[in-house]
Amino acid sequence: MQNHIQKNYRKNNSTLNILFEDSDIIVCEKPHGTATQSRRIGSPDMVNLIKRHIYETSSDKSEPYLAVIHRLDQPVRGILVFAKTPAAAKDLNRQLQNGDFGKYYLALTNGIPSDTSGTLENYLYKNPQTNTASVCDAKKKGAKKARLFYEIHNELRDFFTDTSRSTPDTITTNSEDIFFSKNPVNTGDEHASDIQDIFSSSTSVDNGQSTKTLLKIHLDTGRFHQIRCQLAAIGCPIVGDTKYNPGCRAKKGWQTLCLCAYKLEFAHPVTHKKMHFSLLA
Repeated sequence: MQNHIQKNYRKNNSTLNILFEDSDIIVCEKPHGTATQSRRIGSPDMVNLIKRHIYETSSDKSEPYLAVIHRLDQPVRGILVFAKTPAAAKDLNRQLQNGDFGKYYLALTNGIPSDTSGTLENYLYKNPQTNTASVCDAKKKGAKKARLFYEIHNELRDFFTDTSRSTPDTITTNSEDIFFSKNPVNTGDEHASDIQDIFSSSTSVDNGQSTKTLLKIHLDTGRFHQIRCQLAAIGCPIVGDTKYNPGCRAKKGWQTLCLCAYKLEFAHPVTHKKMHFSLLA
């Protein structure tokens, strides 16, 4: 058993960007292109990589305990917290169910919302055949209520495009890096090599699909493909989204999805201290 664990957790040389770790939790950055938890045995998903890290840094060589608290879609980069004990998992899940997590995203969209800020509230239905979500009537069987808050965040465009800016707490300094890590875990898929001038269009000029708007989003519920589906429903699909952006559906290969879970807030499951993590300064 020990040899199997050692082989399983050490066969991938990928490194983790660990933002915080103690005996109860571990907070990591999930790269674009890496699954939170894959059904494929041995796949370099976040669960496998973190278990490998715990195994290598612990004197206990039994299989590590690790609980998934929340997830991000595979094309999405962002911050995740995992529980290292059953007690921590129970408390974090309670916070998640009670809406006590603060989950914040940045999304680059095609088009401009009609209001500079607002609340999107819809009922969503997950189609198991197409693995997509759609806005539906509240009475539809399987419909779930979804709510998010957004605001246009133009000032962040300067932050991303100012390559001279450099601070110790800044993870990225250009427009692409906030959505796509420079060294994503190799999953065997063909990743898009670059996105050209994704912030070049001015949000003050509405010229259709070429207009790009940067939104800051506070997610109130955590439904399947919620942000992607709700933004598409108001005519502002996320740049690079081959499932919900009509201008990208004909493209093949890996999704260059411009969506990042850049900030996460919750209470430590044992000390109850407020925890705040961000990929921005």
